[in-house]
Amino acid sequence: MAGDERSGLGEYLRHRRSEMAPRNRPGASPLSHRRVPGLRRQELADIAGISVEYYTRLEQGRASRPSREILTALARAFRLSNAERDHLFRLADERTPQPPAPAADIRPGLQHLLDSLDDTMPVTVHDGRLDMLAFNVAAADLFGPVFDDGPYGHNIVHQAFTSAGLREVLGNEGAEQLSRVAAAELRKALGLYPEDERLRSLFRELSSSGTEFGRQWERGEIGTWRSAMKHVNHPTKGLLAFDSEMLHDPENDHWVMLFTPRRA
Repeated sequence: MAGDERSGLGEYLRHRRSEMAPRNRPGASPLSHRRVPGLRRQELADIAGISVEYYTRLEQGRASRPSREILTALARAFRLSNAERDHLFRLADERTPQPPAPAADIRPGLQHLLDSLDDTMPVTVHDGRLDMLAFNVAAADLFGPVFDDGPYGHNIVHQAFTSAGLREVLGNEGAEQLSRVAAAELRKALGLYPEDERLRSLFRELSSSGTEFGRQWERGEIGTWRSAMKHVNHPTKGLLAFDSEMLHDPENDHWVMLFTPRRA
């Protein structure tokens, strides 16, 4: 680890330690008096399960490059968020940890956003597996019952290649665009979560289901299309046009898709 990196890591550790009130330490008295704020090095080292001598060298920039296990223990001791933990790993010149799967539940604030836009625009939320987690009333009206109750019924990739109702809503051109994007998204998801059995099972099923998935998969594309223009065949309102925009919540690996109506 270079000198500047060691210094940056030590400074970050000292700052985080100073922010930890002693009363947050199990068994500590809230009335204890300190000359300096935060935990003592010995207290922090005890919580992390490492020697105080090694922790002191880390703060002073004199230690060798810490292992991933040490960094994980420090992140846990400091009660870091995922973003804060990733910053710690980058300061130590280590790859940031990859979660085994996206978060299962959306944030309450995000749910409030969906509900507040019921009369304004369709909004959907899916996770890094491309499972649909939530959609508002406007989105339900727009896409109708295109999802089913099967094992992959709420997975966008699966529906892109198997749902006749979705093809009817999007039309041939829109369905072709979706299937291309879906294959690229699945490749990205498998790269992010290589041990996820649900994704691997989905890939096996689609690979054996017909030629359309194989044709799109052979393109070798990967990534996310953040912006697009979509046409939707509504059963009562006719052909509608929308500008779609994808927003990412990296903490949970959730994606928010906003459909802004195009004015004639």
